[in-house]
Amino acid sequence: MKRFPLVSNSILFIVFCASAAYWGMQWLQPAARPIIAPPAPPEINVPLTAATALFGGIAANGMSNFQLTGIIVADRPGESIAIIAVDGAAARPYRINKEIKPGVRIQKVERDHVMLEQNGTLNRLSLPVRPDAAALHLP
Repeated sequence: MKRFPLVSNSILFIVFCASAAYWGMQWLQPAARPIIAPPAPPEINVPLTAATALFGGIAANGMSNFQLTGIIVADRPGESIAIIAVDGAAARPYRINKEIKPGVRIQKVERDHVMLEQNGTLNRLSLPVRPDAAALHLP
């Protein structure tokens, strides 16, 4: 019990020193400087064809320059014809395994769609749905 005043005085002195150091740092710190926002990074426009070539496929909108306007399905699959307009030009007939554009071939012709192959990737090209086609079906 004789040492209790000595221990308590030491602890109170340590708490006082810590408090004095904290408040001294609060009062003596310099004023806050205004922060200027960093400039916005420049916008990088990467062509989708570069990413497409990297992964060996075609872009999602790569088939947008082809429009299927008609299909003639024959009994023999090799004689079926797809009527396709390329790059907004007049529609022309194409048979299976014929090149539409360099690297683009007709792989398969079905009643309502055509499968095109471009750089080893198959893409489906469907006939557009006509609103008056529903009136032609009889029950």
